[in-house]
Amino acid sequence: MTGDNPLAGLMTLGGDRVGVVHALAEASAAIARLDQALTSHPLRQAVLHRSRLEAVRRQAAVDGQLIDPWHLAATLEGLRLRMDPYLRIIDRGQIIDAARAALELHQWIVEPDFDQEGEVQRAEAILADQPATLPPLLAAAQGFRVWIDSGGMRAPLRSAVIRYWRKRNLLRMPMPLTGAAALRAEQSWEPGDWTPAFLKALATEAADGLDLLYTLERAWFEARHGIAGRRKHSRAGMAIDVLAAVPVLSATSLAGILGIAVKNALRILDELVAAEIAIEVTHRSKRRLFGLKGLAPLRDVIRPPYRPDPERGRGRPRLETEDDLSEPVPLLPLPPLTPIERRSFDYTALEEAMAHLDAVVRRTRHVLTRRGPDLLSASETRPIESQADILGEEDDTIMTQQAISR
Repeated sequence: MTGDNPLAGLMTLGGDRVGVVHALAEASAAIARLDQALTSHPLRQAVLHRSRLEAVRRQAAVDGQLIDPWHLAATLEGLRLRMDPYLRIIDRGQIIDAARAALELHQWIVEPDFDQEGEVQRAEAILADQPATLPPLLAAAQGFRVWIDSGGMRAPLRSAVIRYWRKRNLLRMPMPLTGAAALRAEQSWEPGDWTPAFLKALATEAADGLDLLYTLERAWFEARHGIAGRRKHSRAGMAIDVLAAVPVLSATSLAGILGIAVKNALRILDELVAAEIAIEVTHRSKRRLFGLKGLAPLRDVIRPPYRPDPERGRGRPRLETEDDLSEPVPLLPLPPLTPIERRSFDYTALEEAMAHLDAVVRRTRHVLTRRGPDLLSASETRPIESQADILGEEDDTIMTQQAISR
């Protein structure tokens, strides 16, 4: 009788079975909404790229390698991190290790190498061995526990789970829903406690993905309308497409994607800033970074630029955190675009940009793996002036293409 009942596995769980059912319903609904919204959406590849970066950042944090989203985005831009001289060597190394760990996790879920693929397939086999009568989410939770209890690594299991959703027809795109929060150190491993936590983590990740889609869609749509009426051969529309795909963008990267000179790319970005379509994140004279205005992930990490205190005396400054100049204005949720609105623009530039960005991630991971010690020993030894100044200037930039060619 147990094998004939898809929910019979719930009866073997300890704790609150009602809580498991409730969490299962929430996760199923959230994943269904995300899948429906992404299907045939023109920005789905941009959402996938951003979601993967956020997913590996979450996974790295749970695994003990916390990295700021600003650092991760800047690392992909090929910038060397400028270290605070008051940090110990071990603390400086942890910053680089966190970036390396996040991009290694990215490799596991996007394009594992030969050895990694073997581990992923072993994890897939564990998931496939779970009873087919179980709902996919419960089967994944059960297989998750079997793999971890057998001493398996987390990274291949996460990649296998992403593939599992597609095999069981929960998602049509490889969205990185892995329930990372369920593996926090403080989370109980008892089945009755852990299973609802895993399902709730999946629901949260799916809801965040849907929020990202709508936020990105609205910001991109408004930016495109802001340049309406420009000449057909204007590169501004392509620049907006690229800005929609990445958290931050430099003129150098934009020039490489569009095949134009760096000075022309910088002129386009400055025009978008003047039109209040884009924002400049770094407020520097060199190696400036830009982002599309209105995107929540950028607002979360932008801090006011450093302003020296004329009344401060000589000597080492106190290590203080800067307070925000004003309270953030709450944003009202925006409705999704209609199919007619989505079809009103050409998305060719966005598709080309996504292929370029995948290559950028690969090159950056290669640089961090092979030149990590060099990055650490060559770090700047001057105080951090602002969050933007954590990044190196253009002269200190480690350009990934140059590093690969050496």
